[in-house]
Amino acid sequence: MKFSSWVLIFLVCSAGDVLEDDPVGRLKVFVYELPSKYNKKILQKDPRCLTHMFAAEIYIERFLLSSPVRTLNPEEADWFDVPVYTTCEMMRSAIQLIASNWPYWNRTEGAGHFFVVPHDFGPCFLYQEEKSIGSGILPLLQRATQVQTFGQRNHVCLKEGSITVPRYAPPQKMQSRENSSIHLPVWENFKDNPLFDISTEHPATYYEDMQRAIFCLCPLGWASWSPRLVEAVIFDIGVFVDEKDVPYLDTILTSIPPEVILRKQRLLANPSMKQAMLFPQPGNAFHQLLNGLARKLPHERNVYLRPGEKLLNWTAGPVADLKPW
Repeated sequence: MKFSSWVLIFLVCSAGDVLEDDPVGRLKVFVYELPSKYNKKILQKDPRCLTHMFAAEIYIERFLLSSPVRTLNPEEADWFDVPVYTTCEMMRSAIQLIASNWPYWNRTEGAGHFFVVPHDFGPCFLYQEEKSIGSGILPLLQRATQVQTFGQRNHVCLKEGSITVPRYAPPQKMQSRENSSIHLPVWENFKDNPLFDISTEHPATYYEDMQRAIFCLCPLGWASWSPRLVEAVIFDIGVFVDEKDVPYLDTILTSIPPEVILRKQRLLANPSMKQAMLFPQPGNAFHQLLNGLARKLPHERNVYLRPGEKLLNWTAGPVADLKPW
């Protein structure tokens, strides 16, 4: 099932949206030490987890382990990170593990904790949209903060208060792999149009072609976000176009005034805007994540539960998710 809306490229922001303040000194993060089956062994079993577009979770965890915001004293922590590689392994047993061995989850039932969930539908954990909508966000995560990739607004799998991070897009793998029925009408309508450069293969001049273009075509695949969005921000500008308007792309794009195009180009010329899109260099996408966490502080007092109070349904969720520790 594909999404009903269609995106050319997603830039509709201002330079002020890129935070340049230093998060160090504004927050402290405690990283739970979990059995290696939840993280390191998964990577050993499938090295692709380090290079595919969901790899942000691995680079974020590595960054946090050496970050100056990390604290080894959980009593002074503002945030608790649960290092489960969720795109390769489910997490309900990991939550039961930390709840049984540390007091910090139980005092808030997850508030003040964050999970990195960068795959297709974030905390819904299923790669097909219809199934993800049916399952919804894992009930045990309802009070935790989700760090997830670009998502669709007003979607059941995009939790309010989530912190967004870009897809991991390694330069050596920046090539179009999306697959949806939108590609065919684009090809049929514009393959012979001199304003469009559309190829069925990945040319050797991919980046040069992208930099020469005024707009980059970024059709949706089976999920609502893609590494192509990261590539587009780094190289070009964009606008939103509804799927029903795909046959009129040439008219829509040529009608955008030059001053609007120049304004968007100036926004993207801000080095901080591009840096905020990139992994794994420290200070870039990581920096924006830490700022996102810092901006959510201090936690409100009502996140702390009264003695004996329970809010979450601990039995809800897939049975296969409860693996032996």
